[in-house]
Amino acid sequence: MKNNLKVLRAMASISQGDLADKIQVSRQTINAMETGKYVPSTVLALKLARFFEKPVEEIFQLEDDDVK
Repeated sequence: MKNNLKVLRAMASISQGDLADKIQVSRQTINAMETGKYVPSTVLALKLARFFEKPVEEIFQLEDDDVK
């Protein structure tokens, strides 16, 4: 799964730490998602969608390998 979390965060001018505080996760969790090392839970994905006021699909996208 890929995501554009880093781009959205940059557009919102918010640090990893500040975003982490807003959605109640660690900064390391934000970093792990941005680098593709961590796939968020449904609840976390929805929290991010709510924060950025975007549909989940605009933040996270399946890759070809994910749908096989």
